[in-house]
Amino acid sequence: MLGKGVVGGGGGTKAPKPSFVSYVRPEEIHTNEKEVTEKEVTLHLLPGEQLLCEASTVLKYVQEDSCQHGVYGRLVCTDFKIAFLGDDESALDNDETQFKNKVIGENDITLHCVDQIYGVFDEKKKTLFGQLKKYPEKLIIHCKDLRVFQFCLRYTKEEEVKRIVSGIIHHTQAPKLLKRLFLFSYATAAQNNTVTDPKNHTVMFDTLKDWCWELERTKGNMKYKAVSVNEGYKVCERLPAYFVVPTPLPEENVQRFQGHGIPIWCWSCHNGSALLKMSALPKEQDDGILQIQKSFLDGIYKTIHRPPYEIVKTEDLSSNFLSLQEIQTAYSKFKQLFLIDNSTEFWDTDIKWFSLLESSSWLDIIRRCLKKAIEITECMEAQNMNVLLLEENASDLCCLISSLVQLMMDPHCRTRIGFQSLIQKEWVMGGHCFLDRCNHLRQNDKEEVPVFLLFLDCVWQLVHQHPPAFEFTETYLTVLSDSLYIPIFSTFFFNSPHQKDTNMSSPKRGFFREETDHLIKNLLGKRISKLINSSDELQDNFREFYDSWHSKSTDYHGLLLPHIEGPEIKVWAQRYLRWIPEAQILGGGQVATLSKLLEMMEEVQSLQEKIDERHHSQQAPQAEAPCLLRNSARLSSLFPFALLQRHSSKPVLPTSGWKALGDEDDLAKREDEFVDLGDV
Repeated sequence: MLGKGVVGGGGGTKAPKPSFVSYVRPEEIHTNEKEVTEKEVTLHLLPGEQLLCEASTVLKYVQEDSCQHGVYGRLVCTDFKIAFLGDDESALDNDETQFKNKVIGENDITLHCVDQIYGVFDEKKKTLFGQLKKYPEKLIIHCKDLRVFQFCLRYTKEEEVKRIVSGIIHHTQAPKLLKRLFLFSYATAAQNNTVTDPKNHTVMFDTLKDWCWELERTKGNMKYKAVSVNEGYKVCERLPAYFVVPTPLPEENVQRFQGHGIPIWCWSCHNGSALLKMSALPKEQDDGILQIQKSFLDGIYKTIHRPPYEIVKTEDLSSNFLSLQEIQTAYSKFKQLFLIDNSTEFWDTDIKWFSLLESSSWLDIIRRCLKKAIEITECMEAQNMNVLLLEENASDLCCLISSLVQLMMDPHCRTRIGFQSLIQKEWVMGGHCFLDRCNHLRQNDKEEVPVFLLFLDCVWQLVHQHPPAFEFTETYLTVLSDSLYIPIFSTFFFNSPHQKDTNMSSPKRGFFREETDHLIKNLLGKRISKLINSSDELQDNFREFYDSWHSKSTDYHGLLLPHIEGPEIKVWAQRYLRWIPEAQILGGGQVATLSKLLEMMEEVQSLQEKIDERHHSQQAPQAEAPCLLRNSARLSSLFPFALLQRHSSKPVLPTSGWKALGDEDDLAKREDEFVDLGDV
């Protein structure tokens, strides 16, 4: 698994090769021999990375309170990252962070990971953008992985302040061209030394053979066929070069409306039912074209409405489900709960934290996604229905829901390789617009919607509720979410396979239009709409199916359903709270509990050995075997992103009950033991 390494794959002399996120092992990432040095502090540059600007005598706050502890050093900006190089490296690299990333250091921020930049002017915090007339005395950077960095510039030379602040604002906020991304500089400069194990690799779905293998694995090859009609992207740039359609469907139908209105196969169930997706037909057609569309859809209907399935269930995700605007708004509110500048701010919001969490609606959106996936699972598993997912371009909510359904129904997708192959099939080859949805080019904030992060959060709910069912842990998911913003590997930096393969799409246009009128109304005519079940009947079937499954013992190698009642949908603490020391429980959490159990087992074993020795011999007792897990009380509830501390005095609670909680300084004085993360 990913462990503590970076995730990704790619390289080459032209565009980054199609690759999944876990192909390159940490030891295969090489730093450039070129180094920039000052005093004894070294800035390591990756192949193709260039230093742009820097400032000396910058104070990085370790925490932000009245004491204002910090470390002096250099703040630098390259075309890949912002980095702080402390004059006293030992003060920064104190081994308190157990997680180590081989590409991004503890004090590094990739340019794509910067969310907002603030400046403090006369104790007032203001958002920074564009050209500044006045430069701040303090720089605050909020990151998309929810880290918060604060730099004091009071002791830095004025010219250096102007250069570094202007450089950071420009290289993180200004719109970019696709080919100016660091991804391409790295691909050109780095050697392509990717090594893959043929027995243990992610299926890339970039060949006809891969799709045929998936059809055979799911036993869908009796009713569906892999086609190469879009080879070279000659029919549609939105679709992959190869995909799967119903066997009776003539390949020329795919070309009729450039891939729109075509049922594309996602997955087949053991009982023969299948999950399909379809993008909407073009709008604003004249009467003649409308008649052609009707005739075309009648043929499609007959193709997918075949025995032994009496009906086909359609799910119009664009009009009967979440909107992208809802997701964007909810996450914008939700993330503010975790972008904490200081201890005082944390405790000030503590009293209303749950009400703020509820008002963000993020957890409710997760619940709705899981519920929709269970509804579709019930249709396929219990009623032997084909399910057809509809969306304007079938590349956002279709990716999300189809992936969740497969995760619940197919145990192969719950293995590490199966999960990576699922993402490659449904998201990368499915044409999810990572470039736009992550706003990597900073060209349109309205298109920035964390659909993939929402998917990972839904997956985390399943992993959290049923850990034995998965071959990977929440740490794997956390690192996967972080890799969205590391512009070295090509997995999450393109809008489509065509864009990845050719790099010829216009950098000034996204693949998506404005989301304001994104609803699909009557696009597929009355014929398809008749297939939708009544909501009352669907609700009854869902509840019976849901309750019946949860009343039985769980088969972790079979169907897997999450609990979706209100209290069961939780905050993904490891990802969202890992940078907030106040939210961590030192000596607490599941890892710490397991550590204590193992420590007790070692003690019992040692005592048993002593008893046996005294019973069988009169010799002096042998030296006690060392206990490998002693002094582990300081493991944190957010392991392995743990043991972050603010060097401040005890925070002031908004209530008078702090003293009643006892003195935690005793716990803080215990000796640390740092556990190597290894494979997670």
